Amino acid sequence: MQDQTLHSLLKEMTLDEKVAQLMQLATPFFEGSNEQGEITGPMAEMGVTKDTVRNCGSVLGASGAKEVRAIQEAHLKSNRLGIPLLIMADIVHGFKTIFPVPLAIGCSWDLKLAERSAEIAAYEASVSGVHVTFAPMVDLVRDPRWGRVMESTGEDPYLNSEFARAFVRGFQGKDLTSDTNRVAACVKHFAAYGAAEGGRDYNTVDMSERQLREMYLPAYKAALDEGCEMVMTAFNTVEGIPASGNKRLMRELLRTEWGFDGILISDWGAVKELIPHGVAADEREAAAKAFAAGVDIEMMTVCYVNHLKELIVNNEVSEELLDEAVLRILALKKKLGLFENPHRGTDEHGEHEVIMSEPHRAVAKKLAAKSCVLLKNNNVLPLQSGKKVALIGPFAQSGDILGPWSWKGSREVAVQLYDGLKGRMTSDKLSVAKGCGVETGTHEELQEALDIAAHADVLVLALGEKSDMSGEAGSRSDIRLPEVQRELIAAIRRIGKPIVTVLFNGRPLDLRDVAEQSDAIIEAWFPGTEGGHAVADLLLGDVNPSGKLTMSFPHSVGQVPVYYNCFNTGRPQGAPDAQVRYVSQYLDVPNEALYPFGFGLSYTTFHFGEPVLSNPVLKAGESIKISVLVTNTGERQGEETVQLYVRDMAGDVVRPLKELKAFEKAVLAPGETKKIIFSIKEDQLRYYHSDLTFTSDPGTFTVFVGPDSVNVKEATFELVK
Repeated sequence: MQDQTLHSLLKEMTLDEKVAQLMQLATPFFEGSNEQGEITGPMAEMGVTKDTVRNCGSVLGASGAKEVRAIQEAHLKSNRLGIPLLIMADIVHGFKTIFPVPLAIGCSWDLKLAERSAEIAAYEASVSGVHVTFAPMVDLVRDPRWGRVMESTGEDPYLNSEFARAFVRGFQGKDLTSDTNRVAACVKHFAAYGAAEGGRDYNTVDMSERQLREMYLPAYKAALDEGCEMVMTAFNTVEGIPASGNKRLMRELLRTEWGFDGILISDWGAVKELIPHGVAADEREAAAKAFAAGVDIEMMTVCYVNHLKELIVNNEVSEELLDEAVLRILALKKKLGLFENPHRGTDEHGEHEVIMSEPHRAVAKKLAAKSCVLLKNNNVLPLQSGKKVALIGPFAQSGDILGPWSWKGSREVAVQLYDGLKGRMTSDKLSVAKGCGVETGTHEELQEALDIAAHADVLVLALGEKSDMSGEAGSRSDIRLPEVQRELIAAIRRIGKPIVTVLFNGRPLDLRDVAEQSDAIIEAWFPGTEGGHAVADLLLGDVNPSGKLTMSFPHSVGQVPVYYNCFNTGRPQGAPDAQVRYVSQYLDVPNEALYPFGFGLSYTTFHFGEPVLSNPVLKAGESIKISVLVTNTGERQGEETVQLYVRDMAGDVVRPLKELKAFEKAVLAPGETKKIIFSIKEDQLRYYHSDLTFTSDPGTFTVFVGPDSVNVKEATFELVK
């Protein structure tokens, strides 16, 4: 269909039909679904009629080629104008082949592999009938109490932006019209959802506009610059106004300033939630405010359907704005080719060939291994051949390693850690015991673990969180391992054997006790379908760990939020002229993270030379080169992520102590040296000033180069304008 044809179609639509295009309902509402379209119970309470469903614009949560085809066919028979449905779903880090959670993917620092994971997820989803995924989630995160940190790639705006671009490229490809193996992406949650107070989900967000623009907005903008088709509103407030009713945020910033002309969709129920937020008295006012703010699609509430027509008839809302919203929805349907082929990509036969294929699982395994972070190693890993290993813990034989957003993933299919090791070790060298559950345990379970530990050489503890302990609505005030697991570590430690702790979880944890009692720690996160194989490869040394943290681990939850790119104070700890007490510090824990941003060990060692600048002066319109020699000083090949940070030493406003500006991965053979060269230009030094102008300051800058945000070597240059 041509654009003019869309306008012609719009003219044929009644007001009711146009309003209904703005509604998104879950799968059970529709004829042809596995639930047979029965509108009963809670669905009936919403006041949804068959006429509403007949004119509805999009479906939430349908998948499976057979079901989606049946829903679409039934809809096209009943819809007066034959307008196809958009099928949308949460394909966050894999469809059925589940990749590591996004926070783990971030720790790979591998943009190409991240893009490939999104491409595979799109392929599996598209053959199952999905057109749109509610991903990527690019919220910047600093508070591990918030369960949804597992959906983000971390605490740095630059790195989050790079991953946002990679995920959008992977989901959408170069041409959604011709490439039916891709899906449209929807970046979320706009905006600043990751800054919820107290790390409590759905909670208030309040910050300066300068902070919002500098730290929290860049990743959303990067996704849109990459061509992301949709944006989802956040549940939180922004400057005292819920995002879904925030006209300044959506109309002025997103639409006018950034020029976004794609679809803006609410999160589940967020339009009606304007009422409990306290900015709308009823559903009618909620509809008026959300629509005025620019929300095109209302997900799973009926404020628009019940009240938008009346608001238009009474001239309280412009029908012209309604037409613009409908045209945006129709335009995406056109771009996806749904008017010509409503069953775009849907392929029952292809499902069997594509989903969970060996090539897809191979990528999942590779990404899982690269996402794991070696946090500690006192020469225990890799496990030595011939040693007797006791595998103990609630995650030793658990399929709960996919994470809370693995919608279509199967725990039964997920490779458990024991199975990953069992295929590589003889039965006399590997024993297994549960030890305890995730949150509870018995004396018998503990005794069994102690018994096998007594006859082993090395003890591998598989510990962590259940998947529902993180993710949406998974906020926790105590981010230590559950007490029963801490007791298990203490009991095992008394045996006196080396302990390797492998963690399966969705957030940075308070690991003080674990670190003190473990000889080695691998942060495996929720590693996905191939997790058991990937972690086994790391434990046995077939793969050398290369992951680096993209979110800091605190010494204590009392430090939270703790992040690397923080501001200095007027009384910084460690200043040459500072008094011992009267500085910004805790009396009981360090200021710094236990494991900082960018940190991760290897089975080899690397030496960094001093950074060398091509010129001590940087002029506008030019660039300077920063080079550093990196040498593998160990005995095996390894991959190092070389990180470049910059600090503006005197700004118009306080500047972060360090800001990541570039990184490069280097694979080095034993004894090999490589020169890594970075380039810095003036535009990389710009930031939002007190008057919100985006510019740079002449003066002194410090560059830092190293394997993480703490262990760095530095040099200085002057910016001259």
